[in-house]
Amino acid sequence: MTVHTAMPEDPRNGMAADGVARSDAQASNSAANRKLYKSRVPIYPKEVEGRFRSYKWAMMAFTLTIYYVTPWLRWDRGATAPDQAVLVDLARQRLYFFFIEIWPQEVYYITGLLIMAAVSLFLINSLFGRLWCGFSCPQTVWTDLFIWVETKIEGDRNARIRLAAAPWTAGKLAKRVSKHVVWLAFAVATGGAWVFYFSDAPTLFRDLVTGSASFSSYAAIAGLTFTTYSLGGLMREQVCTYMCPWPRIQAAMTDNEALSVTYRRDRGDPRGAHKKGQPWEGRGACIDCNQCVAACPMGIDIRDGSQLECINCGLCADACDDVMDRIDLPRGLIAYDTEANILRRMKGEKARFRFLRPRTALYAGVLVLVSAIMLLTLSSRHSLDLDVMRDRNPDHVMLADGGVRNAYTVKLMNRSDRARNLRLTVSGIRAREVEVIGNGLMGSSAILAVDADKVRTVRILVTVAREDLAASRKLDFILEDVAAAERRKAAAVFVSGENR
Repeated sequence: MTVHTAMPEDPRNGMAADGVARSDAQASNSAANRKLYKSRVPIYPKEVEGRFRSYKWAMMAFTLTIYYVTPWLRWDRGATAPDQAVLVDLARQRLYFFFIEIWPQEVYYITGLLIMAAVSLFLINSLFGRLWCGFSCPQTVWTDLFIWVETKIEGDRNARIRLAAAPWTAGKLAKRVSKHVVWLAFAVATGGAWVFYFSDAPTLFRDLVTGSASFSSYAAIAGLTFTTYSLGGLMREQVCTYMCPWPRIQAAMTDNEALSVTYRRDRGDPRGAHKKGQPWEGRGACIDCNQCVAACPMGIDIRDGSQLECINCGLCADACDDVMDRIDLPRGLIAYDTEANILRRMKGEKARFRFLRPRTALYAGVLVLVSAIMLLTLSSRHSLDLDVMRDRNPDHVMLADGGVRNAYTVKLMNRSDRARNLRLTVSGIRAREVEVIGNGLMGSSAILAVDADKVRTVRILVTVAREDLAASRKLDFILEDVAAAERRKAAAVFVSGENR
């Protein structure tokens, strides 16, 4: 939204505060200029055909297929785990992705994936500009889908402009209602598909149809329906311009060697109208037909140079190529190019593409490093783990005989697909007494059963005699599966009140 500022005016003589006389037009527009925000001008992009439009159709089909089909894919994990290939299981506190199962204690994997996604976006942007925005971003995909529906119902650009300006009639009402009904149908399908990622898809689908699903499922679908309908159908380019932070960030990730959709002004300028049979000497190839502007879903003129609003979708290039074909000039007046190449050609130098640059090498290096760390940690994952937390309120209890007792919450994690009997040992401390609440006193160790793919939480009380307090500070909890020769250890501290 454009912020307008007005020069303060001296009401006594019609002069601006700086003493410069204002024209009649300026004076009459002074009230309008005091408006804080400029009203949105509706954009009616023209339907074009070409290679970039074909790429966008292919990407839309690919991404929507992944989105709608993935929750229905199955993956056998045994009798103790769900068989949905991709599932965010909130009840079991698990994230399933085919053969990978991520527990809450492994949130660092999610962090690593987010870092990889961000760095990948940085790398792509530094190489090919806003390729993600133009072809793969969900906002772009659903906006393209909604514009396609609008075009099929209301007609191409000129027909939609005429319809918007026409008075309300039965025909106009029927078209508008039909468009919004189809939009809502796609929005409902979007929200409905999303909830399948959080519950068994066939079961949830049956419950949704029969009306027996949970309120949260219907609420999630309603919320996603509203956001999809409003963002993809009503707000469109405003989301990319005003709501998305990436257009403002990407400027720091790119340079004049990055490929992006570019108007080749070295070839197109000076531009102007051209009649058939006129010579081309002394002028550029751009005939100023504005077809690139008419095709732009963001409503900008690519000939004005790099702009925050441009999503690099390439539809302006398709529109321009069509015009070039009709006037028998080579295609590519608007194409993926670099600002550096335009400057090189203006100097008579040969164009070249520098993909390996310091910033691209840095992003690629970080991406490889994080990927290697992720692969290493995934390949060395244990099916056995434990977590120990000492009670902090109170952090210790003084007994009548002078001894001190600490309480610990120990979580035993069995990530295998079979039940296991695990041996828990407390070592590194001269304990007078170790008790597993519910299991009684334990000697040097205790055998605890843990079901397949489960976490068992036990409470352990460790008591140290008065004479051993000085030596008692650090201890280890050791969990072993003797049959599988797997062992895990967690360190803890013992607080006596005297050794802080």
